[in-house]
Amino acid sequence: MSDVARLAGVSIKTVSRVVNDEPAVHPETARRVLAAIEQLGFRRNLGARNLRRGSSTGTVGLIVEDVGNPFYSELNRAVEKISTSFGRHVLTGSSEENSERERELALEFCSRRVDGLLIVPAGAQHHYLVPEMRAGTPVVFLDRPAGDILADTVLVDNLGGTIEAVAHLARHGHRRIAFLGDRPDIFTATERLRGFREGCVRAGLRFDERLAVLRTPTQENVVEAVNRLLTGPDRATAVIAGNNRVAVHLLRALTHVTPRPALVSFDDFELADLLDPPVTVVGHDVSRLGKAAAELLFARIHGEDSPPRKVVLPVHLIPRGSGEIAP
Repeated sequence: MSDVARLAGVSIKTVSRVVNDEPAVHPETARRVLAAIEQLGFRRNLGARNLRRGSSTGTVGLIVEDVGNPFYSELNRAVEKISTSFGRHVLTGSSEENSERERELALEFCSRRVDGLLIVPAGAQHHYLVPEMRAGTPVVFLDRPAGDILADTVLVDNLGGTIEAVAHLARHGHRRIAFLGDRPDIFTATERLRGFREGCVRAGLRFDERLAVLRTPTQENVVEAVNRLLTGPDRATAVIAGNNRVAVHLLRALTHVTPRPALVSFDDFELADLLDPPVTVVGHDVSRLGKAAAELLFARIHGEDSPPRKVVLPVHLIPRGSGEIAP
């Protein structure tokens, strides 16, 4: 507050009156104080947070892409389980893969003085969190890293998992393998594409960029990709789905495609083992991802001050049938 007071040319008491919406402050003075707060990157609650340092509000914030996606529902449950063991409740919001929405949620949670933040980032600009982190709010990113700041991060082995998927299909005789992933501005999509490229090289396959598609995983987009890549004389004989949403759309699109291509999905999904044939997946423990991120967050809340950590969790291929179809 003293920094704001100096920049605005007023007393600390005047700053306190402005941030607490008290009367008897001249509008021009209030305007200068608010401009100073904006310029310094402070938020309304930061002074109160500093005065309350060491106290707990009993909540942590979790921002995911879509709470309706089973992947994030399982992640949320894991975070809640750890948070409950530390006597905290979890406030959860969906960014809808929109960076502005992510920023809005993060700052809203901070204004409610959450004890810490867990974020699955939707964008690549996170400098807006620096004032909050300096004020004492620990932040852990999970599933994807922060874009422009150093912060704790918990990931899965996107690169190694896709390399393993290509190797598995190559061992079953496939030479033309397609990759359908999410949007190219999403970290996991680009990392899995990188693993696909590396997997092709390791398997002695020529990487054909025409067989790799990164687009928003809608049914329309996946159907278009299937019609282009998985039919005709030069068709791919196998396909890797870059995530569970792509896999579900792909299964619908393949209903009337013959012969059926081999399929490996990065991410398991509900009923994948009950389909005909059951879907081979690159699986990872979503609960472990949430648990590891939450435990790291609470270590920071309780005073851990080591440099930012990057944790990469292993994945493993689960053969069930769809990935073992011969070309």
